[in-house]
Amino acid sequence: MFKEPDDTELGRLLGDHQRDVAALEGLRDRLAEVRGRGEAADGRVVAETTQDGALTALSIDPRAMRLGSDRLAEAILRASARAARAAGERAADLVTPFLAGTPLEHALPESGSGPPGRERRRSR
Repeated sequence: MFKEPDDTELGRLLGDHQRDVAALEGLRDRLAEVRGRGEAADGRVVAETTQDGALTALSIDPRAMRLGSDRLAEAILRASARAARAAGERAADLVTPFLAGTPLEHALPESGSGPPGRERRRSR
């Protein structure tokens, strides 16, 4: 038979639950602010993305315009992919402590692998 929990035990469980919820809400807020930075074309193209690859900033040095449209487009894609990987790694670093000791711990990507690449070449 199960033992009925007393008020002290219920209070402790409720307090634990409230701390867990607050910690997860804080994690959600920090994850929403994660950004990654990536460079290409010798630093002439700099991209910033969210962890899911959404571009939030793009800087193109005027000298990068000499690359031509195809090479500039490739540089933008490369910088964006690097930024998304960096953001994914930062997000994984934030999430890892929450998953330690759970079955989901092994679902995290290996360090440095980041989210699936968004880098692709344009056909000419």
